[in-house]
Amino acid sequence: MAFQPIVDVANGGVWAHEALVRGTQGQGAGWVLGQVTDSTRYAFDQSCRIKAIELASSLPMNGARLSINFLPNAVYKAEACIRATLAAARRTGFPTDRIIFEVTENERVVDHDHLKSIFNEYKRQGFLTAIDDFGSGYSGLNLLAEFQPDIIKLDMELTRNIDSARARRSIVKAILAVCEDLAITPIAEGIETADEAKTLRDLGVNLMQGYLFAKPALESLKLDIDLTNLT
Repeated sequence: MAFQPIVDVANGGVWAHEALVRGTQGQGAGWVLGQVTDSTRYAFDQSCRIKAIELASSLPMNGARLSINFLPNAVYKAEACIRATLAAARRTGFPTDRIIFEVTENERVVDHDHLKSIFNEYKRQGFLTAIDDFGSGYSGLNLLAEFQPDIIKLDMELTRNIDSARARRSIVKAILAVCEDLAITPIAEGIETADEAKTLRDLGVNLMQGYLFAKPALESLKLDIDLTNLT
């Protein structure tokens, strides 16, 4: 696993670290996921969760949350699939209320009712839930209309060059209005420049993630920028 920080530019701290799967030779997530088959999907999903929690518990998280991606089509029955996650959290002493489960909008969800039941069960167990890559992929606002997670992560295609792109700013403003109305926390992904970060901050986005702050670090935590410059 590699870890990438999600920063809070309002208070100048790290809000969470996202765990990102990597190959044993450092291959990216796309390469790893390309090796997963229908027959190995469940075991892979479970192994990633456990590994992320075990590694995070050994690192100086300093109260930050841990964000874990999950494959909704790998979950058969949410209350059963979450048992290994809960056991790993108990074994390592990692607080469950600091764990976020992200589902990417880029994975086609076969059964939306099933995904809704997963999110409901995770919330019942005290986890936070998030839709990753919001604004791209298969579902968009239709997905949000069916169930409301705690967090949505604005896709980098919406945030790229937002400081100079009027259309992107208008779209993001509209999404943020929906987030406020539904009590959903927004996170901006793919931030690469200070101008992008400052524009999003002016729009009311405090939580951000991207290469401006740090690239994913293999089995370690890092932050490459002084956040006080953005507050």
